[in-house]
Amino acid sequence: MSKKVLITGMSGLIGGLLKEQLQAAEGYELAALNRSAVEGVTNFQADIADLEAIKPAFRGQDVVVHLAAYLGGQDWQGQHASNVLGTYNVFEAARLAGVKRVVFASSGNAIKGFETVPPYSDIAAGEYDRVPADFPMITHEQTWPAELYGAAKIWGEALARHFADAFDMSFICVRIGSVRAANQPASVRENAIYLSHRDITQMLQKCVDAPDSVKYDIFFAVSNNRWNYRDISHAGDVIGYEPQDSAEDRLFQP
Repeated sequence: MSKKVLITGMSGLIGGLLKEQLQAAEGYELAALNRSAVEGVTNFQADIADLEAIKPAFRGQDVVVHLAAYLGGQDWQGQHASNVLGTYNVFEAARLAGVKRVVFASSGNAIKGFETVPPYSDIAAGEYDRVPADFPMITHEQTWPAELYGAAKIWGEALARHFADAFDMSFICVRIGSVRAANQPASVRENAIYLSHRDITQMLQKCVDAPDSVKYDIFFAVSNNRWNYRDISHAGDVIGYEPQDSAEDRLFQP
């Protein structure tokens, strides 16, 4: 029996990559909740800021992968409509429809504030000779948001915790690194947080298929980068995430 998966924001880069991955893997019946139509899947066209309009998309779904987001870092109106109200609406529509699991696209911006202090500031600047050989990795239990965008993503993680506890649903939050259409770092900073196309789709597919025992968790998603400072071992321990790529193969050179 195919697993029914609804993807919000399927028209975006990551949504399109995940669509291709799951269609190639088979065993999944895909639907898109999008403001624009997506070819090759069942479409529900609505804005996630409108709870009543999006409810039909969730009926009969097993898993929701919530990728739709507003990226404008300091635009409160955009953040509120998409990343605060919209995230609540997606979670609530999933609850009302009896969806078993929601995979929430959080962001590395939830901890990007650490890049204002050493050694993480040196890593972000590419000052690798100033980085000690043994520095503490940032874990999934830590937060230090950058901009309203990062704060809104932490709100989504906290809301997911509440829904998981109050309604016996499974919520998995993925703090996604830098995914580019060119599939390579676009800055010195991204040498540390690069996330390849096949590594992000691996992560999301493993979240979709994670055991029922995973009721709530937060995972970092980056590739196996030499200067990565985000602890991905937790995702490996819980769901078997093993990145296949590395920024070392395609380093950004200023």
